[in-house]
Amino acid sequence: MKWIDMHCDTLSMLREGTDGTLEENRLCVDIRRLKQAGAAAQFFACFVNVGKGAEKEKWNRGYEKVLSMVSRARAAAGKDFSITFSAEELTRSEQKGSMAGILTVEEGGVLNQKMERLGELYNRGVRLMTLTWNYENCIGCPNSRDRNMMEKGLTPFGKEVAEQMNALGMIIDVSHLSDGGFYDCIRQSQVPVVASHSNARELCPHPRNLSDDMLRLLGEKGGVAGVNFYSSFLTDRRRRADLEDIVRHMVYMIGRAGEDAVALGTDFDGFDRPSLPVGMESVLDMEKLWDQMARAGLSPRQIEKIAYGNVMRVIRDVWK
Repeated sequence: MKWIDMHCDTLSMLREGTDGTLEENRLCVDIRRLKQAGAAAQFFACFVNVGKGAEKEKWNRGYEKVLSMVSRARAAAGKDFSITFSAEELTRSEQKGSMAGILTVEEGGVLNQKMERLGELYNRGVRLMTLTWNYENCIGCPNSRDRNMMEKGLTPFGKEVAEQMNALGMIIDVSHLSDGGFYDCIRQSQVPVVASHSNARELCPHPRNLSDDMLRLLGEKGGVAGVNFYSSFLTDRRRRADLEDIVRHMVYMIGRAGEDAVALGTDFDGFDRPSLPVGMESVLDMEKLWDQMARAGLSPRQIEKIAYGNVMRVIRDVWK
């Protein structure tokens, strides 16, 4: 089964020389195991945590860290791995039996009110940006249990960023964004948007997850939501989740957003291994998920769409 995962934090967590390299390491994701597991492409997040109420200089340092991660990922390219800039390149990579890496930024605040940085990131290969992380930034506000924060939308600069991302052909990612920001993106964007690693709020009432209305609108927009493997986003029962919980969210999200709007957003290496579902320790365990999806009654067509087809369609619709 070929598949595409919309989010992992491996680049951010990898301490080369200690954990290994992008080619082979002790984390959940590396190029060698991705190929072994049948992955067609992996979205690699360049994530930075600059802290709450960060000063401009901290955002600037965060931006430099992002550029460093981009360079590190591109340096890992070789015969069996390449950073993909277009849908055509991704298809050629598959045909050659190679594995494609897709670069993303998780924390749009690193733009620091400088629109030219968006163009620089695009030119260096970034093809998706998660607009916020857990703190307010120049683009907007994060998800929050504070209703006032949750209702805030995009800033004027944030709306300009959304427009420019459309113009460049960069995917807008609303995971981590406030509800108000989500609705602004739905209105502002002329092309599909994604929630790269978010689940169903009705099944697990965490503010990082999407409400039924948000799922519906995401589907109507032609976008996708990547199901996140973090136990705290899968179940509120204070236990380690299992494969059934992952598939339960998939089935529910199909019912609200449609079978064209559900994808994979594992969040591998974004949290510690004990917070992964039982039986899911690394990309090598993805085969177990396909089996569980089939046992739950998902058709081969639906499994293929979730694993690969839906994300590939968004890539073709948005990238230029």
